[in-house]
Amino acid sequence: YKRQMRILGLSSAAGLAVALIALPAGHVSAGLFDSVTSSHQQRSRVVGRHLVSFPPGYEPGTVLVQFIRARLYYVLPNRRAIGYPIATPKGDARWSGETHVSAKKVNPSWTPTAEMRRENPDLPAHVPGGHPQNPLGVRAIYLGKSLYRIHGTDAPWSVGQAVSHGCIRMYNQNVADLYQRVPIGTRVFVTW
Repeated sequence: YKRQMRILGLSSAAGLAVALIALPAGHVSAGLFDSVTSSHQQRSRVVGRHLVSFPPGYEPGTVLVQFIRARLYYVLPNRRAIGYPIATPKGDARWSGETHVSAKKVNPSWTPTAEMRRENPDLPAHVPGGHPQNPLGVRAIYLGKSLYRIHGTDAPWSVGQAVSHGCIRMYNQNVADLYQRVPIGTRVFVTW
């Protein structure tokens, strides 16, 4: 356990927050590490976060988003990455390219765009940060100069679906984990 925590660059204090990916040495199955106990395995299925083998080509500390797989990867040293499930953009909202983390917010407020309000007139004009029905969830990681964000959600059932207007949704516990890993300026590669 402690060896894996060192590989992930975590202190023992942070260990509890990421116990889902802190795994025993030598346990590899189909490229994914196995969880420590059955309770961790059950919890791991809920959040879907895994430590995976990763091909070369991306520097440690970068983020790779693969919409076709509905996964976001945070690249670690030694050809490893943490993979997280995501909700992807739908239809015309699909995009790809290279960007960077330009800002980060804890409990961000949310204001729907005019297009969102046309699609759903029942949407509120504004939802304050920390509200349980805030669609951005508990954290928001802003991408470049765009309105796109990597953020949590108040609708965890949407993770794995093509439902967003361009943003990348994550389970709240996963976006909180990613948030503490990515400083402003982190490179983000988005592909289909």
